[in-house]
Amino acid sequence: MAGREYRGMTAEQRLADRRERLITAAYTLFAQPGFHDTTIERLCSTARISNRAFYECFTNRDELMCAVYERCVEETLDAVSRAVEKAAPTLNDRILAGVGEYIRFVTMDVRRARLMHLEVRRAGDVLSSARQLAVKGFSQVIQNAVGDVPHALPPDLHLLSLGLTGAITELLIEWVLADPAPPVDGLIETATHVFHRSLQPET
Repeated sequence: MAGREYRGMTAEQRLADRRERLITAAYTLFAQPGFHDTTIERLCSTARISNRAFYECFTNRDELMCAVYERCVEETLDAVSRAVEKAAPTLNDRILAGVGEYIRFVTMDVRRARLMHLEVRRAGDVLSSARQLAVKGFSQVIQNAVGDVPHALPPDLHLLSLGLTGAITELLIEWVLADPAPPVDGLIETATHVFHRSLQPET
């Protein structure tokens, strides 16, 4: 049975609206000042909802943090996958397309970069499972991108993909924390160099 309408919205629509407003507020606040320094009261004030309404949407801050992080990961994976699909089917073109899009997409909004590569670690156990799934997802994109390229397969592509994902993560942490931040083009150049050297077939 559909919920009663209030101001043109059903109960289900109001709940979805409040949930979305909380995710939007958390996207900014969890990035700066950060997850541990953001209270539920501040989230509710920013989202313009009551504290009681918060618990109708999320069990606690941890659950909200997971929702924000998972959305960031999903959007980034979609952007990278589309870029790789559009690239020419060569190792060099796919590396440049995938690595370049990942770094450009994440650094396009510093909030996304901070959430995905800094606050995810500061949050600790809250995001351990979500982070493992994200790493698995990104490493799978790498495997899919190069797995069918002739002579591009190293002995263990899965482990190498995990290592390459970690390399990009460290570069982006440097971009978030360094003052001044290294240029994005420099990050892309460094990351593509690492990928090329790691994935090129041995001669």
